[in-house]
Amino acid sequence: MSCIFCKIIRGEIPCVKLAETAKTLSFLDISPTAKGHALVIPKEHSEKLTGLSDESLADILPVAKKVAKAIGAENYNFLQNNGRIAHQFVDHVHFHIIPKPNEEFGLGVGWPTYPTSKEDLAELGEQIRSRLQ
Repeated sequence: MSCIFCKIIRGEIPCVKLAETAKTLSFLDISPTAKGHALVIPKEHSEKLTGLSDESLADILPVAKKVAKAIGAENYNFLQNNGRIAHQFVDHVHFHIIPKPNEEFGLGVGWPTYPTSKEDLAELGEQIRSRLQ
């Protein structure tokens, strides 16, 4: 596999490892947006979150919580993207823990909204709930 994260998991590419379990690996990002910017990845390869096993997902959050605490940032973002237009550039599920020490460093986020009505939200909610069955 040519996946860069799979190569890191196999030890073919070095990383500054922070934490590791049987299912999860965490390491420092080599292109950080702030000091302490870390990645948490499943050892199971999946391009998108929806393709990942529940077992891998269940292991990631406890590791991410420990790493976030160890980084020691009072303010931080926990980010996971799926697909190119959603800003995913490595085709392996990964979570960023990005310290936000000030306005200059860390993740900058815009939050554009679109107009909607309570009726539209109710209809959309029903559609989504019906697919959860």
